[in-house]
Amino acid sequence: MSSDTRPAVRKIPWERVRKSVDQLTTPLLPDDYLTLLNPLWSSRELRGRVEKVVRETDDAATLVIRPGWGWRYDHRPGQYVGIGVQVGGKFHWRSYSVSSPPKRSGRTLAITVRAMPEGFLSEHLVNGLEPGTIVRLATPSGDFVLPDPPPERSLFLVGGSGITPVMAMLRTLDRRGTMGDVVLHYASTTPERMIFRDELRSLHDKHPGLSVHEWFSEERGIFDLADLDDLVGDWRERETWACGPAPMLDAVEEHWERHDADDRLHVERFSLDLGGDGGEGGLITFQNTGKEVESDGATTVLEAGESAGVGMPYGCRMGICHTCTVTKISGTVRDLRNGDEYDQPNEQVQTCVTVPVGPCTLNI
Repeated sequence: MSSDTRPAVRKIPWERVRKSVDQLTTPLLPDDYLTLLNPLWSSRELRGRVEKVVRETDDAATLVIRPGWGWRYDHRPGQYVGIGVQVGGKFHWRSYSVSSPPKRSGRTLAITVRAMPEGFLSEHLVNGLEPGTIVRLATPSGDFVLPDPPPERSLFLVGGSGITPVMAMLRTLDRRGTMGDVVLHYASTTPERMIFRDELRSLHDKHPGLSVHEWFSEERGIFDLADLDDLVGDWRERETWACGPAPMLDAVEEHWERHDADDRLHVERFSLDLGGDGGEGGLITFQNTGKEVESDGATTVLEAGESAGVGMPYGCRMGICHTCTVTKISGTVRDLRNGDEYDQPNEQVQTCVTVPVGPCTLNI
């Protein structure tokens, strides 16, 4: 059949079809039926299933997760993901580095978590999470990444669980055969608490260009950065990645700035300061769904909506990606990061970092 006689192909209006299906399945949405078929199928949020929990040390474990529908497998080595776990009827969110390398095939990713004494969720992830648990996921984020191609000479400064993003980088270099000239200085309190210690030693034996320096602070005290010249004399010329406790990172940044080498330094900090003044709280109305929830001044609009059963959009849950942005029809919300208030009608607001200041209505 020639192109002149070929019948016209009508483009299917999928959005219209989906809205029609929504009406036909009320009060359940198509997403509810998908979940009944497979808990990893959801069009509203990213989900994953914990396949196994691998004990790394007495207080650290790797969670191998199989993401569900909608997940993209192109994270960059060094990035982190958000994970939401339901505990006591409420979802708790944290961000953890992906410790597995990106793969063109395979359907799992891994995060490695250390249980902290003050960390409610980390303790649960390491010691209370069972294989088969369904978790929520946020897409990979972060600029603490390994470039492609990697630099010829690299230096990694790691403290404690700060090894997790660096481990993804080292595993990637190993898998791609691009290890090059790499120096890793890894500080841990004791040998027993050094995560991935055996694997790092195997990588050291496999790659002549990889030097692994173990430092145990309970025996030798805190490593003095003035001794870097003895450890790796050309550290000023190396691309350097540092991840670990805040005091360590502060010292590293100061040392690199003092030697005018900070343009080659990459530092990872996971803290998101939401310590600003909360709101007065108030009734949040979700106009499209017809749902309402009374929220206090410490609960974000996103969390309040989720507690009311609203399918809230979200991504990083840290105020970075703007996926959670919706239209506030009326009322006032306050940004927890800086105290800024948004009180104009039909205003775009980020629900993951704002709290209500009195009653407000959202277009969702």
